[in-house]
Amino acid sequence: MPIDSVAFCKFCGSPRQELFTAKERMLGLGGEFEYGECKDCGSLQLESIPEDLSEYYPSNYYSFSGLSASGLGIRILKKLRMRLFLLLGVQWQAPMYGYWLKKVHPGFSARIADVGCGNGQLLYEFYAAGYSDLHGFDPYIEGEQHLASGLTLWKKRIEESEFTFDLIMMHHAFEHMEDPHQVLMACFEKLNPGGILLIRCPVADSEVWKEKRDLWVQLDAPRHLIIPTVRGVKSKAESLGFVLEEVEFDSSDFQFWGTTLYEQGETLQQSKIGKFFTPEDRDALKEKANRYNQEGKGDQACFYFRKPKAH
Repeated sequence: MPIDSVAFCKFCGSPRQELFTAKERMLGLGGEFEYGECKDCGSLQLESIPEDLSEYYPSNYYSFSGLSASGLGIRILKKLRMRLFLLLGVQWQAPMYGYWLKKVHPGFSARIADVGCGNGQLLYEFYAAGYSDLHGFDPYIEGEQHLASGLTLWKKRIEESEFTFDLIMMHHAFEHMEDPHQVLMACFEKLNPGGILLIRCPVADSEVWKEKRDLWVQLDAPRHLIIPTVRGVKSKAESLGFVLEEVEFDSSDFQFWGTTLYEQGETLQQSKIGKFFTPEDRDALKEKANRYNQEGKGDQACFYFRKPKAH
């Protein structure tokens, strides 16, 4: 494959990019897109971003689905569940996002931002669990929305916000952003000293990427504009002043069954899993995913960055 000496890696700045092509597979739209793989840090980036990405985000795209609200009784139970989990470590009915929330929990009155919030479901679950100062940022939602007391979705980018935050989160949004330098710099500026930036995203350290290349389900051309390696995102974030406190691989069996669907020429429909995997197969894949996470070979990770108190 050719080495492009012009395009620079958006993470480490290296000019050594090995080019490859990938197709849109999730929706079956086809089309070929050129990506660069950094030969120094291993991060991936879409070399030429389509002028209009809207056709690749249909109205039924998962982040645009309707919000699922909870009644008063359910919210009371969720508040109790959250306090038992965070304060006492009770695992019974622990929230699905508990594994990372317990590490970053800044207090129920802390100001929290979710960048690339979509329909705001995660922030709503935080509200239901007792958090009281919640802000979602997404320039692609229809308009500003006040979902509940202390919970607002803003149709703008976080750098346009007048607020600063104790916790900023990006859950599978970072990879959809064109300029990691700009995004990370904005988050650093909007974090209070001692605040935490949580990023969950696919990573090009994964064994599945190395084995399957352009068939890897989380390459997701052309929606994923950047996919870092641990080394790449660490280098970029630390150059802006962040301290990386921990990396936790949190991939699932999706990396295997999704990639298999693409290998078989299928679009990404979960209902088709049964054509290729038995329930026993799925159990084995989940065990394999856990093993890959422990070995640092999973296809997505959770990064815990902190802004130093003295800067």
